[in-house]
Amino acid sequence: MLHLLYILAFTILALIAVSNLIRNLIMFSFERDRTFAAPRSPMQNRGNLPYISNRSVPHPELLDAAGNPIGEPLLVMRSIDVEDARAQLDALYEASPGCSSESKEEEA
Repeated sequence: MLHLLYILAFTILALIAVSNLIRNLIMFSFERDRTFAAPRSPMQNRGNLPYISNRSVPHPELLDAAGNPIGEPLLVMRSIDVEDARAQLDALYEASPGCSSESKEEEA
């Protein structure tokens, strides 16, 4: 009898959790469609940036310290050889304060 009570309680909790999930998904979809008016200033109208819309408020990571939109890429990657990466990591390790001359002698 107690097992049936546990099954009923967890079924009710699961239904509540699923209904909250569905309600939150619906609320987020409505918020995503809503656009906010951006404050207009002469500094913001200085160029057409492809990822910043004039109709919406840009994300804070796309603004510099003064609040102006940035027009440069946020991530620049270059490819390097495995040997070059290993050499750079070894140089960092040897320059670290925890690296002692005894450990260098043991490796040789």
